[in-house]
Amino acid sequence: MFIVQLILGAVLLSFGANYLTDGASAVAKRLHLSEFIIGATIVAVGTSMPELVVSVMSAINGSSEVSIGNVVGSNVFNIYAILGITCLITPLGVSRENIRRDIPIHIGVAALLCLLALDGSIWGRGENLLGRGDGILLLVLYVGFLWMMIAGGRRSPEAQPSTNEPEEQLPSMWLSVVMIVGGLVGLVWGADMFLDGAITLARRVGLSEAVIGIVLVAAGTSLPEFFASFVSAIKGKSGIALGNLVGSNIANILLILGTSATIAPLRLGNVTMVDMVMMFSTSVALLAAVLLFGRGRIGRVEGALFLAIYVVYTISLLR
Repeated sequence: MFIVQLILGAVLLSFGANYLTDGASAVAKRLHLSEFIIGATIVAVGTSMPELVVSVMSAINGSSEVSIGNVVGSNVFNIYAILGITCLITPLGVSRENIRRDIPIHIGVAALLCLLALDGSIWGRGENLLGRGDGILLLVLYVGFLWMMIAGGRRSPEAQPSTNEPEEQLPSMWLSVVMIVGGLVGLVWGADMFLDGAITLARRVGLSEAVIGIVLVAAGTSLPEFFASFVSAIKGKSGIALGNLVGSNIANILLILGTSATIAPLRLGNVTMVDMVMMFSTSVALLAAVLLFGRGRIGRVEGALFLAIYVVYTISLLR
């Protein structure tokens, strides 16, 4: 049965990512928004649904460490593992807007989370936690982020309609929305089915619960991001691929932790300073990969380096 789950889950993930990419690309062209904007908003929120469910339910049940740990682990996985693997297969183009606006926002949001969550250690105020006031602030900032992305996206040169792709040849708006919704359902459902099969297989071959929890569960909630970005990159939609990962990380912090902390204060517990710094480092590494190599893209060398960092980090967690 677990083999069937693995196969069906992989099929659903594949088809879901394919339809999501095509639908999102069509919506971007019809609304004259860049593919990055659609990837960072609609696609990012949709693929972050597993993290949202896990973190909110954990907050309701009083397991605040799970809420924060899920987001921190997911953000690290998104950049160092998913982006690393994707760029190993096919380099991703990076626009000027990404360098001037999007990646710096990613850095600022990650830095803000570190300041808010580690205020006890930084300012000597006792316990490290995200309070309800912090949660409301994060949610307000997310609304501002969405407004800025959509309002500013129409003025971006990337959003101008292409003469090579007349709108008449694109799927209709309603069909594009159906493709996006259906793709997201396939991704989330497929990820859940694939994860169940993977956990059963891991237990059958004797892997420890620690390995299953740290590696499989953390990676499992990020499967929608992985397939959405990987398929988008393969189909030449670099904007959607990169926008999905950067947007997901921003949504994880502002939307998911904002919602969770508003429901109940979140204590860091066993989520350490090292974990928070690792999460913050993903945004700095992303900017460094673009600026240091200066080729307007994130290539295979950077992808291999990102993946190596994730492997070393994971091994350090399991020791």
